[in-house]
Amino acid sequence: MRCTASPERAVEDAVLVHSISRKRHAFPPLPHTSQERLAASLNDRPFENLVISESELSAAKEKNKTVLYLAYGSNLCAETFREKRGIRPLSQVNVLVPELRLTFDLPGFPYAEPCFANTAHRDPTQPETGTSDYHKDRWHKGMVGCVYEVSMADYAHIIATEGGGASYKDIVVTCYVLPEADTVPDSPSTQAFKAHTLYAPARGPAEGGHARPDRSYAQPSARYLKLITDGADELALPREYKEYLHGIRPYTITTKMQEVGKILFTATWMPIVLLIMSLQKSLQDKRGRSPKWLSAITAVMFTIIWTTYDVFWKPVFGDGERTIYGDDGESMTNTTWPPAPQT
Repeated sequence: MRCTASPERAVEDAVLVHSISRKRHAFPPLPHTSQERLAASLNDRPFENLVISESELSAAKEKNKTVLYLAYGSNLCAETFREKRGIRPLSQVNVLVPELRLTFDLPGFPYAEPCFANTAHRDPTQPETGTSDYHKDRWHKGMVGCVYEVSMADYAHIIATEGGGASYKDIVVTCYVLPEADTVPDSPSTQAFKAHTLYAPARGPAEGGHARPDRSYAQPSARYLKLITDGADELALPREYKEYLHGIRPYTITTKMQEVGKILFTATWMPIVLLIMSLQKSLQDKRGRSPKWLSAITAVMFTIIWTTYDVFWKPVFGDGERTIYGDDGESMTNTTWPPAPQT
């Protein structure tokens, strides 16, 4: 079963990616999460209905109770997680999660941010299949990520900024500390511990979602991929995994019609997206959750965005999810991949 995120997260990510400053900020290094805290996590249980009451928050603060949160994608980047999202992690540890895998199938915004990182369940005993196009699906060793130790209040904020809890449930997954090495082990040998992360089944338009028909089709933008690779470098993830991330081919506009389509599509829809974002921030409750009616409007809005893209924008202006190449196999802007056929 795949996981997917709510339309609110697509709004958040689309705006967040374009708000990241090109100027890199320095963040103080975090300590390694203690073995005692990792061992204590083995008794963790999911939060029912993603509800963390005020009394639970107060009690957690008094007892210095923390949550171990599994991050991946752009949340690996300190500038995203610690500055833009405002999370103040207490410690961190790099991990391998054999029961999950990284995907790039969360729909974003055509022509600008076609898709975002996502996660899906994985059976380590079964061989994995996937397309080799664009190198997105070439990793077969389970999810590599970072587990942050955060306060209960910060975890409530993470729930809010990942879509206000809409369509999600909190799950607890088994993680293994990654040893300092260039490669990721096929089978982890370190001691297991538990971490929380957010999960939701993929939903198509008939179920109120906007999952794409072919979830391996879209390419992430170069801007979004850079957040992930920057985070992998900051965290000193294994070289093998960083090479995989750096090898993913980003979405590139290669035709004049795509350029025109991007300008017109953004001018048409981005003001509405920004309005929804503004409403979410102004109407959220104390824990950052959007009203249910606003979540419903956001879901409908993204369904309309992608429906109009499929019916009108893509046929007229060209692909807003995947790079277009010429008949000879070369990019229309003479990029270097794929190489011209040998004669």
